[in-house]
Amino acid sequence: MTFFRSRLAAAWLVAAGATLAAPATMAQDLELSIIAPAGAGGGWDSAARALQEVMMSTGNARSVQVINVPGAGGTVGLAQFVQGAASSPNQMLVGGITMVGAIITNKAPYDLTAVTPIARLTGDPLVIVVPASSPYQTMADLMEGIKSDVERTIWAGGSAGGADHMLSALVTQAAGQDPAKVNYVAYSGGGEALAAMLGGQVTAGISGYGEWQGQIESGDLRALAISYPEPIEGIEAQPLKAQGIDIELVNWRGIFAGPDLAEADKAALEQAIAQTVQSPEWKELLAARGWSDYYAPSDEFTAFIASESERVKSILTSIGLAE
Repeated sequence: MTFFRSRLAAAWLVAAGATLAAPATMAQDLELSIIAPAGAGGGWDSAARALQEVMMSTGNARSVQVINVPGAGGTVGLAQFVQGAASSPNQMLVGGITMVGAIITNKAPYDLTAVTPIARLTGDPLVIVVPASSPYQTMADLMEGIKSDVERTIWAGGSAGGADHMLSALVTQAAGQDPAKVNYVAYSGGGEALAAMLGGQVTAGISGYGEWQGQIESGDLRALAISYPEPIEGIEAQPLKAQGIDIELVNWRGIFAGPDLAEADKAALEQAIAQTVQSPEWKELLAARGWSDYYAPSDEFTAFIASESERVKSILTSIGLAE
């Protein structure tokens, strides 16, 4: 994780320089409302409440309120935010890769160019697993199975068009098969997908590592690979890239402000978020929740979103979910 720590340190120096500009709204004076565009308990809700907890405990905001606006892969919350936030320095939105996919598949009226990226926050590894009883012992075994019979290789994961679905398509393509033929079953929760795997109804499953960590450690599931670009301490499964499969896909989450934010207010929000993610409290929270630090400041995050949107569209087009 040295690469991400180095990038965080560099970003922190840039953010620290912003303090010299004396933003009109100081970080410590912020009274924020953060929209989590999903129901309580999900990844975006958890990210929003993590920011709420640490920003207040470190004094980087005076108050933080989290508002849940679920629906359509986050695009309902995005539309409400774009229409209501305008130039407000006190309203923010959490989003991530699943929202990028939902914007494309739902042909949403707004995309992430309609908001102001403040920072990328976390990046969770996806894990590819098989039941303990599976004949596939390695990722190479699974790739051979896909190559020999793509339609009989049944995948379990989250919502259609989400990060799990995208990863199954990329792996199928890497095995030399048409990603449009991927046999993917979308489940509403990790528990349903787990039951399908343990019941022998599917070949393999994909989810965030933390969601199935208990079953991996108990031996009920065998982790074949993670989709993160580099190994992660405490996770035995190795990245796809380390196994000779040129794929990486990170379930990232970031924080956004309104579309017409003044530069001084943007600087204050950037400063508050940078100081929050640099704090020991944030690092302790990441470790406790099994999240990986994937911080990027505003400019880098903005460029990342542009390239990620093109990549996601290409993947979704390959599986027939986008044009």
